[in-house]
Amino acid sequence: MAVRILVAEDETIIRLDLVEMLGRAGLEVCAEARDGVEAVELAHEHQPDLAIMDVKMPRLDGIEAARRILDERPIPIVMLTAYGQDELVARAVEAGVFGYLVKPFREQDLLPAIRTARARHEELAAVREEVESLGEALAARKSIERAKGILMEREGLSEADAFARLRRASQLAGRPMRVVADALIATLEQSR
Repeated sequence: MAVRILVAEDETIIRLDLVEMLGRAGLEVCAEARDGVEAVELAHEHQPDLAIMDVKMPRLDGIEAARRILDERPIPIVMLTAYGQDELVARAVEAGVFGYLVKPFREQDLLPAIRTARARHEELAAVREEVESLGEALAARKSIERAKGILMEREGLSEADAFARLRRASQLAGRPMRVVADALIATLEQSR
């Protein structure tokens, strides 16, 4: 599947050069924006896989446009920056941008910047997924421990027996242990 790219650059010559370079590399430019507002609108409309955006653009700068695009849908973004714009690069990092190209850039700099941005984006997505999974596992563990505690207190069971009872109920119901534990907690806490 081709990578669909949004190019946002107010300088027409640079924008056309970028589009041509991307085409030669076998990448599809799905939209071209002349300013930050248009970039946000086109990102919403075309749902690109990646965006290449100039930092300094009329109506809305590239960093704020990137922030708005990322708020709606996380994608890798490569910013085009002029030499010596360190404070803007810091703002871009804070906004969630994944790569940079310093103007004037060469064609051989473009693909590595895109590959790097995509790789960093994929790494972050994997970390977020892992954190979410760990959070769910921790929540399940807390529910199961709480339900075990209730069974131990109410039924006078050992910890192993309380766990075995939860596991058996989970198997009989065909439901995850956390669901059974949450139901047990809700039921027994209402009867207090």
